[in-house]
Amino acid sequence: MVSKRRPIHATNLNFRPNVNNGNNVEQKGTKPTSEPTSVREIFVLMVLYICKKSLFFNTNLRVCIYLGCLFVVSLIADVLLIPKSYLSRSDNILNRFFVKFAWGWNLTLVLPFIILTSFIYCCGNKQKIVLHHLSRVGVATFFWWFWTSFFNYIEASLGRCVNPTFTTKMICLREGHVWNGFDMSGHSFILIYGSLFLIEETRCVINWDTIKEHMRLEEHSRITKETKDRVNPLRNLTDKVFHQTKVNYEKYTPYIRLLFVLITIIQILWDIMLISTILYYHIMIEKFLGGASAIVTWFLTYRVWYVQPKLLPSLPGEGDFKYTKNNPAPPVQVWHKRKSLTDQGPLFMGRPIYANVKIEESVPAR
Repeated sequence: MVSKRRPIHATNLNFRPNVNNGNNVEQKGTKPTSEPTSVREIFVLMVLYICKKSLFFNTNLRVCIYLGCLFVVSLIADVLLIPKSYLSRSDNILNRFFVKFAWGWNLTLVLPFIILTSFIYCCGNKQKIVLHHLSRVGVATFFWWFWTSFFNYIEASLGRCVNPTFTTKMICLREGHVWNGFDMSGHSFILIYGSLFLIEETRCVINWDTIKEHMRLEEHSRITKETKDRVNPLRNLTDKVFHQTKVNYEKYTPYIRLLFVLITIIQILWDIMLISTILYYHIMIEKFLGGASAIVTWFLTYRVWYVQPKLLPSLPGEGDFKYTKNNPAPPVQVWHKRKSLTDQGPLFMGRPIYANVKIEESVPAR
């Protein structure tokens, strides 16, 4: 009978050694691995990736494009005869059901989005949610009301009816006549300001998935009682608050993702309707002043006011723990050693799947 062949150089190293030595003591120093990603999760991440690329396109460049189109394209549209289309009709479905209620659509999507996201990174602190984050919606709504009322006041004050008998805009229009005035474009204002408002309020989702990784590592550290080199942003939360935040994150993240996708669709729609406004409505100066008012308001609030740490409200993402990176410093130019794909680990959409892969030290530029 032929016996089973024994492997050459058989040693105990062919098997994983019993590191516990029979004791049920968990070994410290080994971080837990992430759960496997399902096909559904991969599809969701791909959709979110596309939405982020669209919504978070360089904001400064976006503003320059807005101003350039309001000036150059509007000027061309004033001189040349632009062919009519469905969007040139004031009663088109997008204008009737979306643009005319643009601020209402913005609030319908942004309000629940801010409540859900701030409820997580503010750890359920209702006072902080209202004062630091929901108050931004109140400020934006005030400026929307102020500018639209101001535009109407300018038109009513500086205009006149084709029939000189009627001296007020309301009576002139009621009698079926035309009121000629300086009509600053409210559409240009609301479409640009609404887009910038949506973009700024959704910036808190840029690093949203890192919260899950922080929670996983922090939970492991608390179980194993590890305190050495602990830099997790969640380390200062009490056990009760940490557990509740973890539950809220897992519960509300699917709704946050859905709202983010809907906000992206609405923002794209605002850009489409802005093109329609530039091509078919108002004159150049009216559109340019309306759009410039929106950009100035956005800049003074999100780039000047909200960045002040001693003033309320705060920027989106500011809460009881820090997970976002606002205005990162420009990276120092360095020369890197050539690395193969195996050195970097597996990648997905340009990002390493395993966050704990050690990268070789960079060599300073000479």
